[in-house]
Amino acid sequence: MSLMETVQSLAQSAMGWPELSAAQKTLCVYGLVMVALLLPIYALSWFDLRTLREVGIWAKPMKFMAGTALFALTTVWLSTWVPGQVGHDPSFPWIATLIIVTSLFEVVYITVQAAKGEGSHYNTTDPLRAMMFGLMALAAVGLVASQAWLAWVIWKALGSAVLTPTTLAVLCGLVLTFALSTVSGFMLGGKQPPAGVGWPVVGWHTWQDLRPAHFLAVHAQQFIPLAGLLAERLMGQAAIPGVIAFTLSYLAAWVALSVMGMAG
Repeated sequence: MSLMETVQSLAQSAMGWPELSAAQKTLCVYGLVMVALLLPIYALSWFDLRTLREVGIWAKPMKFMAGTALFALTTVWLSTWVPGQVGHDPSFPWIATLIIVTSLFEVVYITVQAAKGEGSHYNTTDPLRAMMFGLMALAAVGLVASQAWLAWVIWKALGSAVLTPTTLAVLCGLVLTFALSTVSGFMLGGKQPPAGVGWPVVGWHTWQDLRPAHFLAVHAQQFIPLAGLLAERLMGQAAIPGVIAFTLSYLAAWVALSVMGMAG
């Protein structure tokens, strides 16, 4: 079975492949390509034991490939949750293009640098590497800006429709993904995390490490809409206050982790 046939099979069962726009289908394929690329990199990491700042050199490319896949697929998923044909809006192909161009630039550069045994982030050892580090920052802003753009498209598509708890959660999640990721990204760009392996799997540290806050920022795209979906199904008329309370709690957690990350 080809990659396109696999994507079609998965999408037909999950969200109705025939109803998806060409841009939505392209994002689905892109997300699954990232998953497919992750597998050989993972296998390579078992044989290539080089490290950078006490961490395996292939850890960062794998994280970014996994994160990119989730980001792209979630964008498509959320565009099917809300009223209106958001995925068929004239803006959606541009949103998809922005996601693909910015994230692919980051993944390719990070992977190339890993293959060379060099860092991508915070590597300003010469003008070229300093420029690439700056371009990665711009790409990261562009990537999360796609979510604010999508929120605007959804808001316009709502028109006079009643704002449901799920739609409210989607809007909150998308806007916070942009706002919090931009802020935490620039804070992280100016403060390199501690070296060495920290928490299992992710490698973060509890103190003086902004990556946990940045994780919450980027994944507001998933966590807040899922909370809204659960609230709508379980909380009845208290669902919208529940979404607001969860969103405020999420924001408070991000602030707390940011303060811990900036300590020292």
